[in-house]
Amino acid sequence: MADVSIDTLVVHAGEKADPTTGALTPPIHMSAAFELPEFGPQLFDALMMESHQPPYAYTRWGHPTGRVLEEKMAALEGGAAALALASGMAAVSALLFTFLSSGDHVVASEVCYAGSVELFGEYLPRQGVAVSLVDTGDVDAVQAALRPTTRVVYVETPANPILRIADIAALAEIAHAAGALLAVDSTWAGPCLQRPLALGADYVLHSATKYLNGHGDALGGVIVGPAEGIQRIRKEALVHLGGAISPFNAWLIARGLVTLPLRMARHSEGALTVARFLADHPAVTQVTYPGLESHPHHALACRQMSAFGGMLTFQLRHGLGAAITLAEKIRLFTYATSLGHARSLLFYYPTDLYVDAVSYLSDAQKHRIREWMGEGIVRVSVGLESAQDLIADLDQALRARTVKGMVGPAAYAVLKRLQGGSARA
Repeated sequence: MADVSIDTLVVHAGEKADPTTGALTPPIHMSAAFELPEFGPQLFDALMMESHQPPYAYTRWGHPTGRVLEEKMAALEGGAAALALASGMAAVSALLFTFLSSGDHVVASEVCYAGSVELFGEYLPRQGVAVSLVDTGDVDAVQAALRPTTRVVYVETPANPILRIADIAALAEIAHAAGALLAVDSTWAGPCLQRPLALGADYVLHSATKYLNGHGDALGGVIVGPAEGIQRIRKEALVHLGGAISPFNAWLIARGLVTLPLRMARHSEGALTVARFLADHPAVTQVTYPGLESHPHHALACRQMSAFGGMLTFQLRHGLGAAITLAEKIRLFTYATSLGHARSLLFYYPTDLYVDAVSYLSDAQKHRIREWMGEGIVRVSVGLESAQDLIADLDQALRARTVKGMVGPAAYAVLKRLQGGSARA
């Protein structure tokens, strides 16, 4: 199906009528184990997983419902194979623990999903893996960070939560010249808006919980790449680390993918409309969205992405107090940390908790990130509602005043002194 559009692939790839019943919707195979083949090569393949698609033996190793999702994602991303896992973090850790060993070095985005950056900053060093966290929006910084022992360059673009954009093609070139793999977390864009493999990346990852599923009702992760590499990740990390996706979640995500192009077009259109409104609002001091000409990487986003997605951030003129009021007063938006749902979500990230308090970033890095975040940002996931209705909801909430909004900053300062610590994105 390589010669058809993504709009057709989301419907047909990986799906065929059930051979037993003729059902057009793929069934959910809720079985933990499978009858093994008779003694011979197929039994050996099932037990040793020597082929790309061995006979089914045990659901942690692979199952029919997951295979539908994997075949669909491989087609959508233009990869040879895909592996579905239990979550986005299961995908990240499976890839890293397959290709990195003690003594190796990895270069990674200094700003990415909190679970990922904490894995890089805190946990991989415990395993003897050297980590360089850099601004992957700066190709020269990545080049300077490479070492003879670098095995993986890991990039998240657009980056959560600040929406930095990294030049995938340029990073692929320098990673490969250094003998390293380039892995791209493309969760915020998805295959409808950005094709990392076509730009030279070796692997593309997704938290399938987000846009791929699109309905906020299933956890999952996906890795797409070369068949030999994906088989290795399945045989090593999936089997031994155990991040297996359930058949039901795989079915929900595969079902959600059918509407992905329609949803991403709507998310992108709505986000651009909301971003333009916020850019002119008196309560807002800065809006960051790749589709705005004010974005530092707007030209790169125009080259690399077909549209700009449903995520944006903005800074509030009156800081934390205004953010508390916003959370109290929104009606259509929901105050929540996830993204990619049909409903619109927003969440406030205080810079002192999410950047300043972490130990694995240098003062120079914190300063660079603060240039994107100020004292804090509101991260917005624009859903599928009417953009005009969302604008009306934001406008009334931004113009409101509440008691909690007035006293909240002082209370927050007291709590920080009493509790200390950092928060998680």
